Amino acid sequence: MTNKTLFESYSLGSLALRNRIVMAPLTRNRAGAGFVPSDLAAEYYAQRASAGLIISEATQISQQGQGYQDTPGIYTRAQIDGWRKVTDAVHAKGGRIFLQLWHVGRVSHVDLQANGALPVAPSAIRAQTKTFVNNAFVDVSAPRALELHEIPGVIEDFRRAAANAIASGFDGVEIHGANGYLLDQFAKDGANTRTDAYGGSIENRARLMLEVTTAVIEEVGAERTGIRISPVSPANGVSATDPQAQFNYIVEKLDERGIAYIHVVEGATGGPRDVAPFDFEALRSRFKNTYIANNGYDLGLATKRLQQGLADLFAFGRPFIANPDLVERLKTGAPLASFDPATLYGGGAAGYTDYPAIAALSQRLRAKGPRARGPIAHAAFPDPTPRPIWPFSGQRRGPSEKNEFPLVAPSRRSANDGSHAYSRLRELRTKSKK
Repeated sequence: MTNKTLFESYSLGSLALRNRIVMAPLTRNRAGAGFVPSDLAAEYYAQRASAGLIISEATQISQQGQGYQDTPGIYTRAQIDGWRKVTDAVHAKGGRIFLQLWHVGRVSHVDLQANGALPVAPSAIRAQTKTFVNNAFVDVSAPRALELHEIPGVIEDFRRAAANAIASGFDGVEIHGANGYLLDQFAKDGANTRTDAYGGSIENRARLMLEVTTAVIEEVGAERTGIRISPVSPANGVSATDPQAQFNYIVEKLDERGIAYIHVVEGATGGPRDVAPFDFEALRSRFKNTYIANNGYDLGLATKRLQQGLADLFAFGRPFIANPDLVERLKTGAPLASFDPATLYGGGAAGYTDYPAIAALSQRLRAKGPRARGPIAHAAFPDPTPRPIWPFSGQRRGPSEKNEFPLVAPSRRSANDGSHAYSRLRELRTKSKK
């Protein structure tokens, strides 16, 4: 046991982080024409720059890699320029940010693919999940198996996307190898029935993930490369019969390559941590660099596991949506706002950049008293217009990170009249004077 805290600085290789809290990738579906990040994205990420590290929303490396409507890319000049606005804004606030590189594989639809082509996958096995396209929820399309000669092109797309990310000003990149997307599909035998060099054995099924990692390292350096994995998550209908052996091997090989970190979804993405038996400490022991723990963490659990030496950094996802100053709120014990699910995916500023920091709430409440209405109503229910909730693994939840977290969940009345937040702020101020 140690006396480490989440709020102390941390060295991620040569990159200095001001705390051990990571903003996990959060898909928000607000890219503009040409799948270019909007100007609002720069404001959104800058608001959350107090995180030790931000990992951007999943970003497709090519049109073939896209699986959902209005997600950003990193394969055109306009996209690179759009992301530069984001990184400049984050760095101006003293933050650090990595871009998550994404190829969805079979979790896509023909209407998202060039010329209506079929999505690609390790094998022609349709995922039991849905996507959102043409403003409607639909089953994903049946995929075709990638031909052996096409795989080097996918690896090259990852390499080029990594180079584009650095050109956009990102501090590094995270390879998305989790949540039932392409690299995870290749790694798991429930989606991969190939009989060539990329299927069958543990080593063969790990091959694409490791070759992509090697290509990215060669382009941007190991110290700027991380990867996300989810050994037992059933996200997007993926499954494996041998996850422990498979991911023990993968992590050993990642360690040999000296990448900056592994970002591990412990359990079912956005669901129970004990969805299936798995020894995550075995992964930790096989990897000498930074271990980012993800899924179901609150301040207490993260602090406990940090002091036990079981992880170095801790990723929080949805709590960052309505709490742009999440680090400060956790540090001071301030109440956490709840997000409006109707504005999670798609739209504009409402439910995206208009959640206020606790300092702004405090000032407003002091000015107007305990019955102040505007800011709390705005924070909890920023837009009354209903929007669809994104499907995830066939359920009504989103494709982005969802950490179980003890959020303040006021009733509509208490959210509107501000009494709960005001009382909590008054309590904190009283304690600080003692």
